[in-house]
Amino acid sequence: MPRKTDSNNPGDWLHICTADLEGIQRLVADELAYAMCRSKLAEVLEKVLKAELIRLGWKLEKTHDLEVLFERLKSHGSELAPLADPLCTGLAEAYFTDRYPGFDEDDSDWPKLRGQLQQVMELLAKVQARLTAKIGP
Repeated sequence: MPRKTDSNNPGDWLHICTADLEGIQRLVADELAYAMCRSKLAEVLEKVLKAELIRLGWKLEKTHDLEVLFERLKSHGSELAPLADPLCTGLAEAYFTDRYPGFDEDDSDWPKLRGQLQQVMELLAKVQARLTAKIGP
């Protein structure tokens, strides 16, 4: 039987992130589909930020704007804001420019993308640990 997810459950946001990151990691390792990897990584970052914000009591807003989500993270006093800052800055435009025509295409920068992937994974791990600590005994 299918599992029903809940947009107000931070764990459900992170569950989706984990699955997406597996695919991104494989493609990045083989240096395939740079624009898709970067765009999808921005999307994963969005979900991680939303999970952290929901954990802090934020009422879900329908936005894909990483800069808006970063500002919400700061205003909610998340200690993860300094880790999220360079990621939001570096991936904010990629979410749209790598998915739709009408923008200049960037040259592939696999080392930079690998670094961003690692940072998103670290941020994800920190949010997961916070959820586990909250749910734990």
